[in-house]
Amino acid sequence: MRILLLVSRLIVGSLFIVSGLIKANDPLGFSYKLEEYFAESALNMPFLEPFSLLLGSLACIAEIVLGFAVLFGGRMKLATWALLILTLFFGWLTAYTATCDPFDVYTVMVNGQPVEHSVTCVTDCGCFGDAMKGSIGRSLTPWESFSKDMILLVFIIPLFIFRKRIAFNTTADDKVLLPIGLLMVAVWSYIFTWYGPVWFTLLGFGGYLLIKRSVQGPRAEWLTAAWITVLSIIFTWYNYAHLPMRDYRPYAVGKSISEQMAAAKPPVNRTFVSYRNKTTGEVKEYDTAQPYPWDDENFENVPNSTRVEEIEPGIPSQVQDFRLVDVENYDQTQAILSEPTPILLVMMYDVKKTDRSCLGSIKALAAEAYKNNWYVYGVTANDFSTVEDFRHAEQLPFEMLQCDEKTIKTAIRSNPGVILLKEGTVKGNWHCNDVPDYATVSGLVK
Repeated sequence: MRILLLVSRLIVGSLFIVSGLIKANDPLGFSYKLEEYFAESALNMPFLEPFSLLLGSLACIAEIVLGFAVLFGGRMKLATWALLILTLFFGWLTAYTATCDPFDVYTVMVNGQPVEHSVTCVTDCGCFGDAMKGSIGRSLTPWESFSKDMILLVFIIPLFIFRKRIAFNTTADDKVLLPIGLLMVAVWSYIFTWYGPVWFTLLGFGGYLLIKRSVQGPRAEWLTAAWITVLSIIFTWYNYAHLPMRDYRPYAVGKSISEQMAAAKPPVNRTFVSYRNKTTGEVKEYDTAQPYPWDDENFENVPNSTRVEEIEPGIPSQVQDFRLVDVENYDQTQAILSEPTPILLVMMYDVKKTDRSCLGSIKALAAEAYKNNWYVYGVTANDFSTVEDFRHAEQLPFEMLQCDEKTIKTAIRSNPGVILLKEGTVKGNWHCNDVPDYATVSGLVK
């Protein structure tokens, strides 16, 4: 039993620490995922959408604190109850995601009349933020994510049942749990190609050992929990007020949008359809790539008989929705991505929600860029009439382009934010709070 509890503590503790830190590394991205879940067409909880960032941040901090609590043996009754509830909730959420029918509809009343809308299925649970896509190349499927939660539950249940056997670590416990726990955090960090969690864990361990040296009893447990909570809050706030420390997104510095688009390949499918011979009554399936009797009066199509068989899965592109359209509805994407002259894109997914306090520094950067014959564009998801009113009110000197809102939110975790492109490659990106001067920006494209 001791070995089982030890293994469970190491697996659960290290995984919760890394999972929480990866989401806390990109709290805005996690909040966007929660908004998808809360939408009327998904879980039908739109009243929670304004609180997505707060709830997402609290979930990240809770995961980190609980992970350390399991490794330290602190407040195990509270910790194991929280672990069990969180895991069951996320298990239910991933099961809901996996069983969602994209062809299902729901009915709402509009002006007293029932109107049907399509259900929105969240295909990516967001369990590890964008880290899965940025490290191993794809996210977990909903069923894979559900399986992960169920496996995790197998290790949490013994901790919950035998929680009274787990006390705040002795020195002997620390000699086993801390080094092996750190090693397991390093293994997860290696998988996700980011060693930030290792340094965070070392800092957490250091504070814990100092507290244990100076304080005894229950106070040491609560002070340790407070120490980890404060660390987690600072870490989460920093990544919200700036950009993610580890950028897993396809628009990270050094990524070529052009190359990612070119590497994409559509899937290769074969379509089969069945026809009935009216004379003989025989039903036969035909490959539509070959001649088939679609125009023969002696044959009739069998309803709902179309079958699609995937030959090659294709290679999807994470930047496939990066499309920039001007006010005349001309697609400027390829022109911008192939331009050898540096281009600044001022990204504002919604001008009504844009932080106007940093527009002054953005306008100053744009003015210097124009003097040096660079191109500058604003990019937004708003309609052009709204954009023009905003542009004139703020006296923005650059032309505005339209792009999908979700794409803009993916490209930069700031509203507004600035991206520097040259020949389709991202040379720099900046949060609203960190807009640099022209000298800094120009040094990146020399």
